[in-house]
Amino acid sequence: MKILIVGATSGIGRAMAEDYLEQGHRVALTGRREENLKEIKEKFPQALTIKHDIRKTEEAVSLLYKVYTEFGGIDLIVVSAGIGKFNKELGWEICESVLKTNILGVTRMLTESYRFFQKQGRGHLVNISSVASHIGNDANPSYNASKAYQSNFMEGLWFKSNKEKKARITITDIRPGFVDTRLAQGDTFWKIDTQTASKSIRKAIDKKKRVAYITGKWGLIAIILKNIPRKLAAKLF
Repeated sequence: MKILIVGATSGIGRAMAEDYLEQGHRVALTGRREENLKEIKEKFPQALTIKHDIRKTEEAVSLLYKVYTEFGGIDLIVVSAGIGKFNKELGWEICESVLKTNILGVTRMLTESYRFFQKQGRGHLVNISSVASHIGNDANPSYNASKAYQSNFMEGLWFKSNKEKKARITITDIRPGFVDTRLAQGDTFWKIDTQTASKSIRKAIDKKKRVAYITGKWGLIAIILKNIPRKLAAKLF
């Protein structure tokens, strides 16, 4: 399989890239951290590593073209780029940074990836969202809001893909709970490591699920978050 993982220099994206490489797939991976890309390249010389900042939205098309030229096609695109910082004081610089990455950057990447698959006639598009998409958060309002946006956008692409007649495009929205990355700070319940998360995500991709919670028990939490009275939620969270 020919795979592109956007945002793969750390966290879930990196774990997925390394797992797919170990399985013998052709993998192109991107990220802003050049030293991390070099580490992966040293470990997996066969990997195609590309320095890329998702916030530079104008580079989305050239990135896809570069991978297509190298591989002769792309079967799977995983967008695993995102940032989140505590922002109880509502500092605009943090809000703006989150929006530029999690909304503008991710939207452009998903949009151009979908268009690419339309031209190719097939493909599987995956975005790593979050269980946080189901509820607001006073500690970091822009992060949870951006994840809600991503999930809604992916649902829109899913509706669109179901109406496609010329292209077979699979859409998968991955919603992890707490994963041991820089985003999950402090002691949290049900936290899993990135390897466990990668394994569960890859299973969901293989099954071509529309929405998958990582791990599955977070699906129950999602139901609670969606239905809990907000006054009660404000006291609990």
